[in-house]
Amino acid sequence: MTVLMVMAKSPVAGQVKTRLCPPATPADAARIAAAALLDTVDAVRNTAGVSPVLALAGRLAEADGSAGTAAELTAATSGWQVLPQRGADLADRLANAHADVAAAYPGRQVLQIGMDTPQLTADRLTDAVDLLTDAGAVLGPAVDGGWWALGLQNPCDAEVLRTVPMSTADTGRRTWLALHGRGLFVARLPLLRDVDDWGDALTVARLAPGSRFARQVAALRPARPATVPEVVR
Repeated sequence: MTVLMVMAKSPVAGQVKTRLCPPATPADAARIAAAALLDTVDAVRNTAGVSPVLALAGRLAEADGSAGTAAELTAATSGWQVLPQRGADLADRLANAHADVAAAYPGRQVLQIGMDTPQLTADRLTDAVDLLTDAGAVLGPAVDGGWWALGLQNPCDAEVLRTVPMSTADTGRRTWLALHGRGLFVARLPLLRDVDDWGDALTVARLAPGSRFARQVAALRPARPATVPEVVR
């Protein structure tokens, strides 16, 4: 059985999705982040045959957002293994999370995603798990040059992430090269857009119109005059 791990940060105002501000306020950004996390958790819960793990920075009990957000997040992840993130930077936290899963679930393959792709569906996650089982490693490139998913049959191979600069336009390519340098064949997952800035938020909301995320984004979109039609690009 595959471990499906979500790397996430508790949606606390001023600590998450700060690049959405403006037009969002820090409280708005926390609500959007909470919605994205809940949509991601739904997709994982609807994926058959996986063991869900939340690698968490912070505490869900401290989550901001709409009334009841902390309780909703806690209930949504009930029964999940929750592992605290540890490490000085993102590369360390990623590598350590994979190592912690390897220790908790010996011999299991791991597919790791984040909370920034609320357009993910259970079908897409199932396809990624199936490809990982066949290929040995998978990487999902992101539009901004990073990546949205990493799957490893041996999660200890994530040790190579410590050498990769994160959050750059070259992170995806460098991760690919680092994995190949470890002797892995890496299969490519579909290209997705993750949510960093407001333009990303609008695009992803259009891709998942019925999601919590889309509703939170729509609540912040400035009203347009009724006589001016919205142009869809």
